[in-house]
Amino acid sequence: MNITRLTLLTITVLTSFLTNGQGYNFRIRTITAGVSLSSLSDTVTINQTIAFLKKSRTEYTKKGYEVQTLRIVTQNIYEYLGGKSYKEAIPYLKIIDQIAKREDIVLSIGQLLPPNQYKSDIANWVIELIKETDNINFSIPISSFSHGVYPNSIKAAAEVTIALSKNSKGGEGNFRFTASANCPSEIPFFPAAYHKGKRNFAIGIESPNILTEVFLQSDWANAKDNLKQTLESKLRPIETIAMNISKLNNWTYNGIDTSPAPGLDASIGEAIETLTKQPFGEPSTLRACAMITDVLKNLNLKTCGYSGLMLPVIEDKVLAKRAMENRFTVQELLLFSSVSGTGLDVVPIPGDTPLDIIERIYHDVAALSLKYTNKALSARLFLIPGKQAGELVEFDNPYLTSSTVMKIE
Repeated sequence: MNITRLTLLTITVLTSFLTNGQGYNFRIRTITAGVSLSSLSDTVTINQTIAFLKKSRTEYTKKGYEVQTLRIVTQNIYEYLGGKSYKEAIPYLKIIDQIAKREDIVLSIGQLLPPNQYKSDIANWVIELIKETDNINFSIPISSFSHGVYPNSIKAAAEVTIALSKNSKGGEGNFRFTASANCPSEIPFFPAAYHKGKRNFAIGIESPNILTEVFLQSDWANAKDNLKQTLESKLRPIETIAMNISKLNNWTYNGIDTSPAPGLDASIGEAIETLTKQPFGEPSTLRACAMITDVLKNLNLKTCGYSGLMLPVIEDKVLAKRAMENRFTVQELLLFSSVSGTGLDVVPIPGDTPLDIIERIYHDVAALSLKYTNKALSARLFLIPGKQAGELVEFDNPYLTSSTVMKIE
């Protein structure tokens, strides 16, 4: 790798951040509010929550922070069907989706099915849901530390993944769905989010450029300490504002999900390469993933959610480029997840990948999530219709970048 070129690129990216607003080289990816709806028709709670989120965003923008998205997550959809069938729920969800779309809110209806339950027509229902809505996300749980792997859920999740691939343009419907493994409630990032209990809110951040900035001035001997100190100093004001919002509005504050969610101009792949001085996927990548996650999980801040390393292939230009160069495999991504998080995220694979292989991948993710009590993983697989391993794929979604379809070894 041409390290000089990498450094120049890094400086350019950081400079673009430093000339913005108050000079923060990171963004607030989301303020996510968790609420319990009394019924499918409970738009009052939705509108009240939107008002709270907008007010909260104002508190951050006044301080110069950029807030990218506002999100609402409800309790699991099956908990507020109120005797209605899934099919009968669609018109109600459509109304909520229209409100969310009008107010520029992203919405999650939590988990589609109770743990380890299979519903033969759930994939067909999901096809109807994505055709009728634009902003609704959802998940299916495939494991929990208390009950182990959920084989029935894995079967349902695999069928949903394939159905979304075949019934959405470019397979992009899978952007709104994940198989979640041992995931707690109140994750602010979608689609794994689901809510329990009283109303609350959490913060998710887009912070790879903080890591890059730290690693430009660090080596293996001091990178860990430098990263911890820098993240705490930059995120503590975020926490202080959130605590004030909580007090003034009587909303419980859950914490910051410290996962450095990447964006198209904020690459976690670039941050890792700045530390290792090697292309992502080469030896030492695993060590970097482990060290970063160690820091993320041990910050002196109130944290929540994954709080682990995200490696979403087609949301990160450097990761996508290294995939095109065959620097790593799907199995190696899962290996990196063993020392970090958050699993297999937006990984492009062949559109004709058989159902049983999808199920086996989910079994591996589920098994890995049970290795440690707090190991939250998810698998968001992108089956690309009509594409084979090695072929270039491009997306309409502005948050996704071009890459190569990855081979399942």
